[in-house]
Amino acid sequence: MKRARMLWALLILCIAAVMLAGCGSTKPSWESFEGALNEKSFPVPKEANSPDRTTTNAAMDYVRYSLPGLKEKDSIPEPYFKAIQNWGWHELTEDKASSSHVFKKDQLVVHLTIHDGYFIVMIPKDKKTAAQSIGSQ
Repeated sequence: MKRARMLWALLILCIAAVMLAGCGSTKPSWESFEGALNEKSFPVPKEANSPDRTTTNAAMDYVRYSLPGLKEKDSIPEPYFKAIQNWGWHELTEDKASSSHVFKKDQLVVHLTIHDGYFIVMIPKDKKTAAQSIGSQ
């Protein structure tokens, strides 16, 4: 009887360990994308979590997405950059070392900044701001 309890406890412990190991994954898979909250034609990883949409900035409409495993020093991970290109966006800057990027598609402009554990998608609220950001690139 005591042995049976120990086996059950061991089994429960093993199941809990497997579940925690699966939930503790810190690297994004970069396999699926959906439209950003502030610009549906700009992809963001489905794994990214956005608890809030901030619109208090006078010049930009921006959304902060948390994504554990993302590193500022690595800039845009290659699978994410390819998804952005596949969705029809092209980068306006050539500075690959920077964590700040500007993308354009038709007349739309998106600013993307990469940070440790999160990224921000920003959309200029007016054409003047968009033109200034393109002109400074």
